[in-house]
Amino acid sequence: MMNCLVTFATPQLKKIHSGKVRDSIRIDDQTRMIVVTDRLSAFDFVLKTPIPHKGAVLNGIANFWFEKTQAVIGNHFLRMIDPNMTLVKEAMPIRVEMVVRGYLTGSMWRGYQEGKREFSGAPAPEGMTKNQKFPQPIITPTTKEKSDREMSPAELGKEGFVDEQTYQQMEKAALQLFEFGTKLLAEKGIILVDTKYEFGLLEGKLILIDEIHTPDSSRFWRAEDYAQNPGNAEQIDKEYVRQWLLHNKIDGQYSLMLPEDVVKETSRRYLEIYKLITGKSLDVDEHEPIKARMCRNLVREGLLKDSYVAIVMGSPSDLDHCKKIQSYIQKYEIMTDLRVISAHKNGEEIVKLAQEYNDSIEPGAVIAVAGRSNGLGGALAANLNLPVINCPPFKDNVDMLVNVNSSLMMPSQTPAVTVIHPDNAAYAAMRSLNLYRLRETFNQEIDVMKTALINADKEVRK
Repeated sequence: MMNCLVTFATPQLKKIHSGKVRDSIRIDDQTRMIVVTDRLSAFDFVLKTPIPHKGAVLNGIANFWFEKTQAVIGNHFLRMIDPNMTLVKEAMPIRVEMVVRGYLTGSMWRGYQEGKREFSGAPAPEGMTKNQKFPQPIITPTTKEKSDREMSPAELGKEGFVDEQTYQQMEKAALQLFEFGTKLLAEKGIILVDTKYEFGLLEGKLILIDEIHTPDSSRFWRAEDYAQNPGNAEQIDKEYVRQWLLHNKIDGQYSLMLPEDVVKETSRRYLEIYKLITGKSLDVDEHEPIKARMCRNLVREGLLKDSYVAIVMGSPSDLDHCKKIQSYIQKYEIMTDLRVISAHKNGEEIVKLAQEYNDSIEPGAVIAVAGRSNGLGGALAANLNLPVINCPPFKDNVDMLVNVNSSLMMPSQTPAVTVIHPDNAAYAAMRSLNLYRLRETFNQEIDVMKTALINADKEVRK
């Protein structure tokens, strides 16, 4: 349960967007990184319980299909750099989901039972039964908004979601992708029941984006199960969780937490469908912490430094003091992140900062720089799971006595230490990172320092 990716955070890269399952990270103007977490959404909300391996399964399956469908339509896929992370081309998304349905089931069946015969402008034949196959797949587009809406192609154009020519290209591509997926999955004994596709524009050209034929975006049945019991074929996707939520409401409300046995079974099902679709087992080390692995892979790609030291100042007037501290850190290939937060004037920003730093995938340390009565270091230490080191700036000896006293007298559960000199603050922060490459470097520096002292002693004794 603990080795799950719930959120992606780092002060070294900018997060563009955080969706229900995916986080989008800016790399440069042409490239973004998609991080697929282990979060699970159902009935339009995100559960508090993550599912082990889910993110890696979704990422791996989507990339499997991106590579397989290149001949049908181009897509944004560049390369996978970690089981949970993929680099993609930056495209302008079209705010329409193309939902392709091969069978009458799910919400469409519920509407059909109530007498509805038109869905997003697409007609459904009379006299159909639950889970019956359509003569031809139909498309029921929806908008991508806070609350998605079914909308006909004409309405989409009228409201400015997509022009007619682009929509026709999307419709053609969606049907071709559905046909391709249907045939490939049929060879594996799986029925592609329905799915959604999302598209974007890259240099004016339509491409496929987001995900494709995953258990989160699609509905699957086993062909054998459907043949034996078409009206009640079991879905091999996240429907298992939806059904558990439906049958375990509390006072009419869905539970946000899943019990351990449901989590394990859900994870097993995701791993199973990964193997069914790709033909191989998911290759991840279950015992290695996910964030440590992600950090290592991002460092290998040159997209991240292996650690950071955040220098948080209480006022812009402390900048020169902070830059002095920063100068001691920069030669060690450690990222420094300078922030301005006043514990007294905008202390609410500390909570936001803590959410980012506490979830960071790489090791970090924080140096607090604030004058007078230093409340900043204590406020940071009370909210952060990282080492916090106070290094106050001083105007004179009186200021030093007042500040050091307040910095040392921290309340319980606020483990901020205090260092006077900027160089020692920098070294204390870096040593607290406990990186093997830095420990070796510091060993060498200690040896140099000791050798210099021994040589100086010999000179004095001559």
